[in-house]
Amino acid sequence: MPHEPNERSFPSVSSTERDAVAPDSRLDTSGLACPLPLLKAKQALTGLPDGGILEVVATDPGSWRDFESFAAHSRHELIERIAEEGRYRYRLRKATKGESS
Repeated sequence: MPHEPNERSFPSVSSTERDAVAPDSRLDTSGLACPLPLLKAKQALTGLPDGGILEVVATDPGSWRDFESFAAHSRHELIERIAEEGRYRYRLRKATKGESS
């Protein structure tokens, strides 16, 4: 069963590590409907260095599933996702060379 977008989810980092990780780039996709938040995030990832962190803010509830699925089917890592008051925040770590898909 998919996660409900009213939870906090930090798949692969401790709270100490999460607090220390600053994004290399931020992307605000507020107001954009599916699939645009994910498409814009994919474009932004191409401009980041390997291992770079992208933070995405979205307002589309469907983005919760989209980002989870994207991370599961790519080598990029979803290191954080938070849903609060109709806003969704994601942090993705770009795969290193030879890993991206």
